[in-house]
Amino acid sequence: MSSTKAASARRFLGSIMVDTRPLRIPAYRRLWASGAVTAIGSQLTAVAVPKQIYDLTSSSGYVGLTGAVALLPLLVFGLWGGAIADTVDRRKLMVFSNIGVAATSGGLWFQAWAGVSSVWLILVLLALNQVFFAINSPARNASIARLVPAELVPPAVALGSTTMSFGAVMGPMAAGVLLPVLGLSTLYLIDTVALTLAVFAVLRLPSLPPLNGPSRRAGLRDVFEGFRYLSLQKVLLASFLLDIIAMVAGMPRALFPEMAELTFGDPPGGGTALGWLYAAIPLGALLCGLASGRLSRFNRHGVGVTVSVCLWGGAIVGFGLSGSLWLGVSFLVIAGAADFASMVYRGAMLQQAATDEMRGRLQGVFIVVVAGGPRLADATHGWAGEAAGTGFAATGGGMLVIVLTIIAVALIPKFWRYRAPTTTDPEATVSDTASTGDESSRASRTPDDDDSGMATARADSDP
Repeated sequence: MSSTKAASARRFLGSIMVDTRPLRIPAYRRLWASGAVTAIGSQLTAVAVPKQIYDLTSSSGYVGLTGAVALLPLLVFGLWGGAIADTVDRRKLMVFSNIGVAATSGGLWFQAWAGVSSVWLILVLLALNQVFFAINSPARNASIARLVPAELVPPAVALGSTTMSFGAVMGPMAAGVLLPVLGLSTLYLIDTVALTLAVFAVLRLPSLPPLNGPSRRAGLRDVFEGFRYLSLQKVLLASFLLDIIAMVAGMPRALFPEMAELTFGDPPGGGTALGWLYAAIPLGALLCGLASGRLSRFNRHGVGVTVSVCLWGGAIVGFGLSGSLWLGVSFLVIAGAADFASMVYRGAMLQQAATDEMRGRLQGVFIVVVAGGPRLADATHGWAGEAAGTGFAATGGGMLVIVLTIIAVALIPKFWRYRAPTTTDPEATVSDTASTGDESSRASRTPDDDDSGMATARADSDP
């Protein structure tokens, strides 16, 4: 009996733990490794930039300005980078953009080490960093469906996000510990070294040229074709809308430096409260990712996104009302878990809906929404916190998330009914070159103009 119980326990744990099958594919494993190397380092910079600006200005408004400065490069180069990713070898594009990100991180290290103390120089370097990030991300994300078979796309998305969440937890916590000891310049330096190492991992990826013919120059026409394609995908449009609502209205990140000192008692030079605030949301995402086995098997993705976004909003309300650091961190952990669940379902929708020749452009839009939303929130929350107080800005934003989400889903009921497409070939495999694995399934992924928004989507008649 004991052996039977042990076997049952192992099966249960296997069903809920993160699905690692995509790591058996060498090409995906290299892509995953390149992200894993930079996971912690990039988060050190994500803490160091707003902290340095707050130290120089003592203003959450200026911290919020970092979001506005980063937003324009994301809007322009996220969309253009997606178009480029559909016209060139994606591996080469990732190498070029990874080098650019590493170089700008090196610039941030140099200005901090030299004691330049210029807010505007930091903002310029941040903007350039975001240019290369916006070019890199669509190519990286669009490569996933070329490297794994269709049935492994959701666990591949979850696995990559779990790794990034681990870095997003450990990075801020390490920053909180290292800031008083090593200083800001060392945080930037660690990120620069990690990004340089990631270039070598990307170089080992297989070639990923366009499947739809010879390379061509990417221009405005390609960007507009991506928007036209997206306009026919009603369910995808709804998923983007809900993420914009969650991030723009409900991401209180710009308030963290001020709240760490004035609400939760950090010393002026930085401390553990700041690290915990930045780490809490990724910690929730990490915990959810480690238990994402059941999550990635739930096929009512519309329901999953809706419930997750509402849970995010409720947790942010709780955070805004918290007067205790650990209570506030607990609510942010819940918010992070909800955001991870939403991301898995939205990412799977996008990977499975698009043909390869459009996937880069849709990933460009995805990056603009996912990365641009929080940066817009930095600006709005920063100035709202300056004018009305940090607690009011966070609480009001969370309430707004819930209200707007309910309205949006009520207006687009097909999104609530959306189910993931079924796998037609469970035995499908992908070679290490990843040059043919996507071709055989392109016909089943071609969109039409049906109101369901995706050719492969199956809308259930029950709400």
